[in-house]
Amino acid sequence: MIRYTLRCERGHQFESWFQSSSAYESQERRHLIDCPSCGSDKVERAIMAPRVIGKKGREPAQPAPAVPVETASNESTSLMMAQERELRSKLKELRDHIVKNADNVGDRFPNEARKMHYGDIEHRPIYGEASPEEARALIDEGVEVSPLPTLPEDRN
Repeated sequence: MIRYTLRCERGHQFESWFQSSSAYESQERRHLIDCPSCGSDKVERAIMAPRVIGKKGREPAQPAPAVPVETASNESTSLMMAQERELRSKLKELRDHIVKNADNVGDRFPNEARKMHYGDIEHRPIYGEASPEEARALIDEGVEVSPLPTLPEDRN
């Protein structure tokens, strides 16, 4: 996952997470990214200071000083941060609910989901692991599947 600071044509600045830089570029080309403040789809990456981690056992390297960027207002920035925290909280709550109330079938997920879909076994809430190819095959067969929400901090 990669986090970009973005800015719309009206100068609103906000942050968003993307699977990779190519995922960002693809979404930008298709105008799928819009400003949460004004809805404009004319968005570009703002100048950012990278966070560089030193070699193992060392303290993290100090990031380069940030380049000041004009924002619409501190109020809109703090509102976005509050909205992002709320969204992350709700995603974590959803994931925790699923994990608590469903059976983890691990790598048997595609087979178990298929059996339930075709009526071979009783329906029950399950979750587990499936490769992207397996998930696509399930969807093509009409099996309803969704990925569990994963937050960036879960991967660290």
